[in-house]
Amino acid sequence: MQSKATTVEEYIRELPQERKVIIKQIDKCIRKAAPELEREENIFMLYGMIGYGKYHYKYASGREGDWAVIGLASQKNYVSVYLCAADKDGYIAENNKDRLGKVNVGKGCIRLKKIEDINLKVLEELVKKSINLAKNGQFAM
Repeated sequence: MQSKATTVEEYIRELPQERKVIIKQIDKCIRKAAPELEREENIFMLYGMIGYGKYHYKYASGREGDWAVIGLASQKNYVSVYLCAADKDGYIAENNKDRLGKVNVGKGCIRLKKIEDINLKVLEELVKKSINLAKNGQFAM
């Protein structure tokens, strides 16, 4: 369900009501955890999802580009939160999956069907950690 929306407001407006509720609550959690993202240039649309915090990456091969530190997307069967930061122990989402609640977690992706399924306090903590790790260059793609 990749959106063609060009603004966050348009993206949220086009969602079904049950997804709006989830996206708005997670958006609120992300903004609370990282108030420095409140500036308009830090919250944007990227590949059909909401991106928070721009991060410039460069691979050893020389390939480089820009990505979001945190992503939020309404998919066909669930909502995804992307936390691509990693520390010395690995991806922070994957390493905290047991604390996040009744969600499905990949390396850097948290998938949920209902807002009640996720522990928002833990998500807030991981968002803060992701932002700090990205500031220090510890970002995984």
